[in-house]
Amino acid sequence: MHKRNKHKVNYSFDTLTKAYPTLEPYIFTNKHKTETIDFANPKAVKALNTALLKAYYGVDYWGFPDSYLCPPIPGRVDYIHHLSDLLKKSNITKDIKALDIGTGASCIYPLLGNAAYDWTFVAVDTNEKALNLAKTIVDKNNLRIKIQFRQQKDSAQIFKGILTKTDKFAVTMCNPPFFKSEEEALEATTRKLKGLGKATDTVIRNFAGQAHELWFTGGEKAFLHTYLYESSLYKEQCFWYTSLVSSKDNIKSMKKSLDKLGATAVKVIEMNLGNKKSRVVAWTFLNETQQQDWNNN
Repeated sequence: MHKRNKHKVNYSFDTLTKAYPTLEPYIFTNKHKTETIDFANPKAVKALNTALLKAYYGVDYWGFPDSYLCPPIPGRVDYIHHLSDLLKKSNITKDIKALDIGTGASCIYPLLGNAAYDWTFVAVDTNEKALNLAKTIVDKNNLRIKIQFRQQKDSAQIFKGILTKTDKFAVTMCNPPFFKSEEEALEATTRKLKGLGKATDTVIRNFAGQAHELWFTGGEKAFLHTYLYESSLYKEQCFWYTSLVSSKDNIKSMKKSLDKLGATAVKVIEMNLGNKKSRVVAWTFLNETQQQDWNNN
């Protein structure tokens, strides 16, 4: 994990249960004499992540139906920390405004980015109900000045209908849908449950998730290439466009497409989260002069 990630070591369940007592019934001591939770239990996972937000990030209210995706806080905040490093290397250190693509009902990236670095956000989603749930979270945490919302009305588009000619974002961020279909998502969950030694006759996603959160026609690769193309239509609206990329196999085709689209720089940032490996791909269309002048405009 990133050196600034607060969750590099084992969880302090005393700290977490003091902040959020609802977590306590889900904690048990395993055969290694270590306190933990059942990570195959979606309610336990949601309670843990709610406790982390409350204990370490000052998020007092984080409520949404169990059917929506419950993001793991350690991995999500790692993305934020790596983006902070990327921006610092580009001499972008103040008044940072970020665009979160696919914010979901949890609104997790804006909450973490604001808590960790005081960034302001525009949070985007195609799903109106998810946006309304996210708005409630923001309102109840008194963050409406810091986090605003826009709905993407066309699920086939990413920036069209969202970005305006006057928008200026230091960074965009996105966690794309991984799967091509619901069937593919359920197969992946079945494999995960087998790895955890759990029964798979009734498959329950331990992080839940709605259709628009988990799969996209053509899968991650199709989503990413739509993202790349549309970013090239708004070359000066954002300094760094970024996305998480689950499949390493997509990196080569992304670099090839970005070269054709005129990107002036492409960076691949490796992320290691326990046994899981992921990466952030970042690209910009700004030339050297535009990059140097960014903070003066």
